[in-house]
Amino acid sequence: MIPVSLRRLLAGALLLAGLLTALPPEQAAAQDAGALQISWEVRNRFRLFREERDFLLHVENARNRSILAAEQSLELQSEGRGWARNMVNRLCIDLQGRVNQPCTRDNTKENYLTPLDHPVTVRLAGAVPVGATCAWSFDDGDGPQQSTFDCAEPVNLRVRYGKQTVASVDVSSGSDPTQRVQTEIQVRDIFVAGLGDSIASGEGNPDRPLALSDEGFCFRSYLGTAGAQYYRPSRAGFKGGRACEAPDTLANWQRYSALWFNSPCHRSLYSYQARTALALAVRYTHVAVTFLPLACTGASISDGLLGSQRARECPPGKTGVCNTSVNAQVAELREALTAARKRQPERTLDLVLLSVGANDVYFSGLVADVIVETSTERAIFRRSGVMASVDDSRDALARELPQNFVKLREALKPLVGGDLSHVVYVSYANPALADGGVPCRGGRAGFDIHPAFNADPQRLARVSTFVDTEFLPQLKGLATCTRGALCRDPEADRMTFVDSHQAAFADHGFCAHSGNDPEFDRTCFAENGQSFNPDIVSAASQPMLCGRGASEFRAYLPRARWIRDANDSYFAAMTYPQGLPAASQPTDIHDATWGVLSAVYGGAVHPSAEGHAAMADAALPAASAVLGLDAAPPGVTRGLLAPLLPGAQQ
Repeated sequence: MIPVSLRRLLAGALLLAGLLTALPPEQAAAQDAGALQISWEVRNRFRLFREERDFLLHVENARNRSILAAEQSLELQSEGRGWARNMVNRLCIDLQGRVNQPCTRDNTKENYLTPLDHPVTVRLAGAVPVGATCAWSFDDGDGPQQSTFDCAEPVNLRVRYGKQTVASVDVSSGSDPTQRVQTEIQVRDIFVAGLGDSIASGEGNPDRPLALSDEGFCFRSYLGTAGAQYYRPSRAGFKGGRACEAPDTLANWQRYSALWFNSPCHRSLYSYQARTALALAVRYTHVAVTFLPLACTGASISDGLLGSQRARECPPGKTGVCNTSVNAQVAELREALTAARKRQPERTLDLVLLSVGANDVYFSGLVADVIVETSTERAIFRRSGVMASVDDSRDALARELPQNFVKLREALKPLVGGDLSHVVYVSYANPALADGGVPCRGGRAGFDIHPAFNADPQRLARVSTFVDTEFLPQLKGLATCTRGALCRDPEADRMTFVDSHQAAFADHGFCAHSGNDPEFDRTCFAENGQSFNPDIVSAASQPMLCGRGASEFRAYLPRARWIRDANDSYFAAMTYPQGLPAASQPTDIHDATWGVLSAVYGGAVHPSAEGHAAMADAALPAASAVLGLDAAPPGVTRGLLAPLLPGAQQ
């Protein structure tokens, strides 16, 4: 027989449970919220960051905000200099793209791709009695670790990856009965890879933007006469020859270039892929995110994802021969996954973020065709293959891209366990729309950084229509196995597709303006396309017609345009095209050839950091759904520790 006292205790517990069940949901939730429970979270859970302070900065700015709103907050905090400018030197992947093995994170050495354990913080939450003492126990199957603290103190420990740790705490407070609360801790380490082209890599948004000089730097156009010279802002710190007649070495010039997370591929922490992976870590406290960025500006499916490609530029400060080749992204990912599985056979690739296809249809060539106006430059760039027409792109869209997508699907399938829904394809946005979808009018506004530039209205309208009515719909069909796409097994071959950001970009193309744009932009980037001093004598010391110093430009301030124009591209990155074939290389640093190429290949008509944040806002729900991160967490066990009854066996 059950002793009477114990029977009464059980009956009381059942009655209490019945009363709780009968409460209205909101009252039950409120009562449950006050109950003691164990809460835990993974510390510094975006594992690319070596230092927790960098992660916490994003956590603080993400509170009740979208990724876009958080980016805008960080831009204002940094006064437009950008939050990544110092973080870029505190990562688990070096500036050559090599994973640091091991990586020292918060003074602990970890294997980046195959972590053995994760740091967590555990707290007692709810109506914790003042001055209560907590006797903690953590058991992962190898025997409990025990310690006693004031209940107000959090507990920091490392829990084994792939194993469940049972956490329990006995809460003692004066003469009140001791309460025991228990939960399970198991960290899910999510392996995310980023693949694709310049939109995926973050082109146009260097982690540490260029520091500009207020003085001018001379460029020499093709004719080579004095009348063909012009001045634009120079790089701060450069003490070499700024006049066209005083050339200097490329190595000296490159010492003052912008800094990228990875210079050969122009990978940036501002990319939507990095921001999506970071947002997963910020939002979901019980996971860790291992992000492997492999996207590379200029990549196509054939040359970039499945095969090697040319680099964009060499890392700053390097001398000697530039290594112009970048390994195939899929091969790099396969190699990393194989190495990880040798150490942890159960390691899986959980998510791939992907944007590719624009270079397969010569999109940078379309940009050049739109913005290069002068006949000499048009003839030279058409002969060298830099330019492309809408007809060229349409032909590639019909003939080459569908076949390339078949090859890409077959290459990716084994890496994601045969289920391509784990590939989140984030589509492009039309960069030439504003005012709710009205095409930009064209002209020199935002493109007067080079005398040869003038966005032709007719060519711009044709490209914008082609993007909206042909290119973007065809991409969606290829990714989702619709519109006649070549898919062997549509259910398994269908990627998760994201394009909800396109509507927002319809108000924020490269021609969008606002009274809230940075003062420097409104004052110094003239809408009539006359921003720069044409007098080569006075321009050597003051290249801006507005009379202000170019050093006042801030690449990372909120703007109406979420698309970089050519002026933005030059002022933020000023890319010298080292990775191009020899025939396309400038003769020296004053050769105006690279002024054109710097815009076409250096970030013009690419999303800004705000644009990438808006893309990440669109990608995040899809990534969360694929990963199943919004499933209900396991319940918490709690209850009173019953005192021993008289005569009960110990």
